[in-house]
Amino acid sequence: MQSIIDALTGGGNGGQKREIKGTVVLMKKNVLEFNDFNASIIDRFDELFGRGVSLQLISSVHGDPQNGNKGKLGKAAYLENWIPTIAPLKAGETSYDVTFEWEEEEIGIPGAFLIKNNHHSEFFLKSLTLQDVPGEGRIHFPCNSWVYPAKRYTKDRVFFTNKSYLPHETPLPLVKYREEELAALRGNGEGELQEWDRVYDYAYYNDLGDPDSGADKARPTLGGSAEYPYPRRGRTGRPPSKSDPNVESRVPLLMSLDIYVPRDERFGHLKLSDFLLNGLKAIVQVVKPELEALCSENRDEFDSFDNVLKLYDGGVKLPGGPTLDNLWKDVPLDIINAIFHTDGERILKYPLPEVIKESRTAWRTDEEFAREMLAALNPVVISLLREFPPRSKLDSKIYGNQDSSISEEHIRHHLNGLTVGEAIKTNKLFILDHHDTLMPYLRRINNNTASKTYATRTILYLQSDDTLKPLAIELSLPHPDGDKFGAINKVYTPPPADHKEGSLEDTIWQLAKAYVAVNDSGYHELITHFLHTHGVIEPFVIATNRQLSIIHPIYKLLHPHFRDTMNINALARQILINGGGLVELTLYPGKYSMEFSSSLYKYWNFTEQALPQDLKKRGMAVPDPESKHGLRLLIKDYPYAVDGLDIWSAIRNWVADYTSLYYKTDEEIRSDAELQSWWKELVEVGHGDKRDDPWWPKMQNRDELIESCTTMIWIASALHAATNFGQYTYSGYMPNRPTISRRFMPEEGTPEFEELRENPDRAFLRTITARLQTLLGISLIELLSTHSSDEIYLGQRDTAEWTADLEAAATFERFGKALTEVEERIVERNGEEQLRNRYGPVKIPYTLLFPTSEAGRTGKGIPNSITI
Repeated sequence: MQSIIDALTGGGNGGQKREIKGTVVLMKKNVLEFNDFNASIIDRFDELFGRGVSLQLISSVHGDPQNGNKGKLGKAAYLENWIPTIAPLKAGETSYDVTFEWEEEEIGIPGAFLIKNNHHSEFFLKSLTLQDVPGEGRIHFPCNSWVYPAKRYTKDRVFFTNKSYLPHETPLPLVKYREEELAALRGNGEGELQEWDRVYDYAYYNDLGDPDSGADKARPTLGGSAEYPYPRRGRTGRPPSKSDPNVESRVPLLMSLDIYVPRDERFGHLKLSDFLLNGLKAIVQVVKPELEALCSENRDEFDSFDNVLKLYDGGVKLPGGPTLDNLWKDVPLDIINAIFHTDGERILKYPLPEVIKESRTAWRTDEEFAREMLAALNPVVISLLREFPPRSKLDSKIYGNQDSSISEEHIRHHLNGLTVGEAIKTNKLFILDHHDTLMPYLRRINNNTASKTYATRTILYLQSDDTLKPLAIELSLPHPDGDKFGAINKVYTPPPADHKEGSLEDTIWQLAKAYVAVNDSGYHELITHFLHTHGVIEPFVIATNRQLSIIHPIYKLLHPHFRDTMNINALARQILINGGGLVELTLYPGKYSMEFSSSLYKYWNFTEQALPQDLKKRGMAVPDPESKHGLRLLIKDYPYAVDGLDIWSAIRNWVADYTSLYYKTDEEIRSDAELQSWWKELVEVGHGDKRDDPWWPKMQNRDELIESCTTMIWIASALHAATNFGQYTYSGYMPNRPTISRRFMPEEGTPEFEELRENPDRAFLRTITARLQTLLGISLIELLSTHSSDEIYLGQRDTAEWTADLEAAATFERFGKALTEVEERIVERNGEEQLRNRYGPVKIPYTLLFPTSEAGRTGKGIPNSITI
């Protein structure tokens, strides 16, 4: 009888035995992004023959001396009822029971578990939850990872609980598992990486060109040189091209979804992946060639603004053909409807952009032209004018005299009685300056692409109602005899107040503003949007996964802000920013687009991406301890800055509260080996072309950690949202923000000048973006301005149990409440009529930094990460 009791209680071998019930939540392959019914059938056969999914608990308190003191392993337990559990017909979660045999002296408190997938297909493992663990109660393991068949791995996959540990605090039995997991994620730097690999590694942007397709498709490698510095991207290990061993071979366009990124970085949520990937493929593979044919047959021009408006009233009928037939056959109907706004008709239909909803002409006003520098897509370039006339910082030995030709005579009649000196002293003059950034590339662009454009400077005056009035626009070209002879400048000023709309002087002024908008559009897309958010964040994603364990508190802080970024960047390299891609086709730098962005990475400074530092650098704010956030804005009604500072402060307070839970002293920062390795690799490898810049934080104290993490989160969330999700709102009507200029300002005595006099609208439209590029551009930006239905916004997490630390969870809850208060203040501000820059003549309320949103194209919402 005693032997029976011992067997039941474990009394015979000194330990208590019992069963622990667990629940595993996963999503099967065939209900996610693949319609793979065969995989489901094969997995059922695996189950019948005993090849199931096994899990083993890992002790966090008992080490195994025969296994390097790694945590003892429990007996294998298997997911129950895999075969009877029918996967849902649409993407969704399935839960499975699992029963573990638990013994106090063997396992005690589980701190991790191993999982082995003996099936033929992968699944997405969401979580494991244990109930009634002696001494602990409920234990949760957040997983959120693809688990491939065991044959794809050299070691079984390991997952940890939702507890956070600094490296020196890690329970000893878990230390080796922590180290081995990081080693697996780093890889060995060799070979072509496959879809089941989990390796995060670095590479140059040497995959933009395609020299094997001809010399015209070759592009320089960005990164790794003084001439073309750039942030690093994720390594794929693809073989070199046949024509150039230093260039990575391209993936064929029809396989464009198969670019390697670590599997957990691939879109695993259907709403975004189907819409974005199918949408982009449709634009590149179908819409582009069909529109090229259409525009070729019907002349590549808009003849009037009414002709442009027909895009939104009636749409563009696409010709029939096998290419379009394949689209309707291969892409789901709901995706087609979303892209084409049609119920099966072969018509490209575009929704009316908000910039022309209330008025068809308000976009042309000087007030709206200036307001958009503060509250539209690119509110991060305008700066205080500190000297007059503006002076160039370009090397005069190379570029000659590049100083501005704008004189006091050009602007003195518009300063409300002030002299220029007085206006500068009282902070009344501002400048949108694209001169120095563009001039070094301008000769090549104008000579070797279809663009004919200028480098521009725009001077603006701050009026008493806080609106800006443009005073002068300078259009500059390189000297025809060579760079060393300086620039050829021409200055344009607004027509008199009593001018007739549509007059010659009015049309010339409208064209001058259009050249400014062309400069600003290209800078926005290549620098503000791609380089300063997408590009610079990717090294942070890679370094964080390589050097910070998933149980490191800083990993838990940052990881939500990296979702989908590597994947969207890989997709961009394949069909957007590649040689001959949509960016080159639709932006004025053409084939020089990405190397142009590389030239400006030279001046990127991570610390200046912090919003307060950016505002101070541009002279838009000055320190003031009496003002909110410690800054006084020189333009009080600066919507991006006002709302942005509220968001910045909420993020910083959250980061400070959270990090203070784990780092009590600066010495703990310095002694954290993972943290120091992370920062060192980020600076020296991820942003290796700038590793010697003196401004990098040294990561030696808590303030540096807080400021750095706040800046990372700001870039990945609010900065990207502010510069992305209003694209269709303002650029969906191309005359408002043209991306290309095709001819120079007409000179008197030329046929173009006579056209300008006789038919100003046609002359304007034949100067800016052509019909083909307009149609492609707005097709693309509509897609990129859209939130998916499963978007996760700032202040939200994909799971409520992301941490077991109740204090950390409480700080995050306070962060969410702070953001709700920010939303309320934004609504209040947008209701104040005296704040004219918040809505402007076009009557669009400023909501680009409103934290949450519904799905779709809303012009608001701050996703946690760069997902599109």
